[in-house]
Amino acid sequence: MLPTLLLLICAPLCEPTGLILTYSPSWLVDGSPLTLTCVNQLHQRLPAQTQFRFLKNGSPLGRGWAHSSQYQVAAVWSEDSGYYQCEVWTAAPRTIKSKVVRIDIQRMPVRNVTLETQPAGGHVAVGQTLVLACLVGGGSGDISFLWYRGALGLNLETKTQRSLSAKFEIPAVRESDSDQYYCAANNGYGPRLSGLVSVTVTVPASRPVLTLRAPAGQALVGDTVELHCEAQTGSPPILYRFYHDGVTLGNSSAPSGGGVSFNLSLTAEHSGNYSCEADNGLGAQRSEVVPLSVTVPEENRTELTTMVIIEGLFGILGLLTAVLLICCWCKKKTGQPSARDSVRSPPCPPPRESTYLNTTAPEQRQPIYENVNVGRGDEVYSLAYCVQQEWQPAAAERLRMPADGLDPSVIYSGVRKVDVEDEDDDYEDAM
Repeated sequence: MLPTLLLLICAPLCEPTGLILTYSPSWLVDGSPLTLTCVNQLHQRLPAQTQFRFLKNGSPLGRGWAHSSQYQVAAVWSEDSGYYQCEVWTAAPRTIKSKVVRIDIQRMPVRNVTLETQPAGGHVAVGQTLVLACLVGGGSGDISFLWYRGALGLNLETKTQRSLSAKFEIPAVRESDSDQYYCAANNGYGPRLSGLVSVTVTVPASRPVLTLRAPAGQALVGDTVELHCEAQTGSPPILYRFYHDGVTLGNSSAPSGGGVSFNLSLTAEHSGNYSCEADNGLGAQRSEVVPLSVTVPEENRTELTTMVIIEGLFGILGLLTAVLLICCWCKKKTGQPSARDSVRSPPCPPPRESTYLNTTAPEQRQPIYENVNVGRGDEVYSLAYCVQQEWQPAAAERLRMPADGLDPSVIYSGVRKVDVEDEDDDYEDAM
């Protein structure tokens, strides 16, 4: 009884099935396509109504029974490794199974791991989103991606997915996020690291502050005033521009941040409103307007006033000279004699009769004066002449005892009144 029972159990296992399960390609890696084929090696032809089914580890694949002797998988992975077989169902009804076949899918290690930043170049403004993308040039299966910050490797994030790339985002970066970053990828064969990537978080320049620095606290003409412009925050380099009443005076750059100065030698025209501007490529910021009043010193004012007066006098003299020239020209045109001609040719006055009280020789009487008209109607000049007289002894004897009490050493002369331009003036000359 026992031998019969063992025969009944072993008979199906020892009986050749006539079915063989094959697969292609023979070398499978993660992501490879797989084709399973159930090959009939029975001595008899299978009927048309025969159906096939494929199993993995004893479980049916797909929808179960089908009329096709092939079963295709678009991509298999390492976890798809296992024991496969096929079976046939005939109309007998009878079920025939193939032998079990071990299929292994190999996992490819990751390679060429790189880290990229968005925006490109690693420059991002404060408040913007920073994207760190970890990429692998090859690999299979599920890959774990890890992101690190700094040389010490502070882990920021870990993601596991069946993909050759993964992204990590910082929604709103801060200035403190400036650092070096790298990533790693691992699919079971050990982590592969990317290179270090520097990330610079740029800060827009704040509104600058303009300061005017005068030597003595008061801006005077001739002084040198320092215009200092500085933005308290902002990533370098910062370009500063200086303005006077909206007109650009000059510009200067601060490669390492901080402020800059602009020196200005003052004149009276430099009074007005000043401002400055800071720009680091993330938007220019203008300072508040600072007024400046340039004081003119007293000595400079006196010199300026004197110059103005002198210029005014020269202008008046020039005008008077032009008027006199025009008047002279008009007189010449009308034939009137000029005052200069009157001086050169004074009119001869009528003979004047002189009375000499101290001489008895009437033939020696000569006029000792004459009136001269120099061209101005309200003035008359008299010319007096001194005449040497010869003294006779007899006359001298008589004069020793003057009867009228006159001094014999004095010459007395009488001058008549002369009418000049209808005006009566009296002249008396004594010598």
